[in-house]
Amino acid sequence: MPAMIAVCGLDCSECGAYLATRDDDDEKRAETARKWSELYGVEMKPVDINCTGCVSEGGVHFQHCSVCEIRRCGLGRGVVNCAHCDDYACERLTEFFRMAPECKVSLDRIRARL
Repeated sequence: MPAMIAVCGLDCSECGAYLATRDDDDEKRAETARKWSELYGVEMKPVDINCTGCVSEGGVHFQHCSVCEIRRCGLGRGVVNCAHCDDYACERLTEFFRMAPECKVSLDRIRARL
C-alpha cells in the first residue's frame, strides 16, 4: 500500500486506527486502544479507534484530529501536507518533530522532490 502522509508527516497507512478502520478489525482496535492508553496516559476504548486518514475528505477521523492545530493549519492553507507549505518548517511543526522525528524525515523527503 502506498504511504498516505498526514499534514504533519505521519504515515496514516501505518497507523493502528487507520488500519483497524480500513480492515474493520476489532482486535486491531482493542490492541491500538491498549497501546495508546499506555503511551499517552489517557484511557482509550476500542470504539474510539476509527479513522479514514488525516487528509481524507469526509469519512471518520480520530478524536485528536478535530483539535490538531497542525492539521487545521494545513487544511486552512490548502496544502497536501506541511512539506508543501511556504512556511516549512514553522515553530509548531518543529516542536512536533521533537516527539515524532520520523515525521520530519518524511516531510523532508517530500520537500526534496518538490
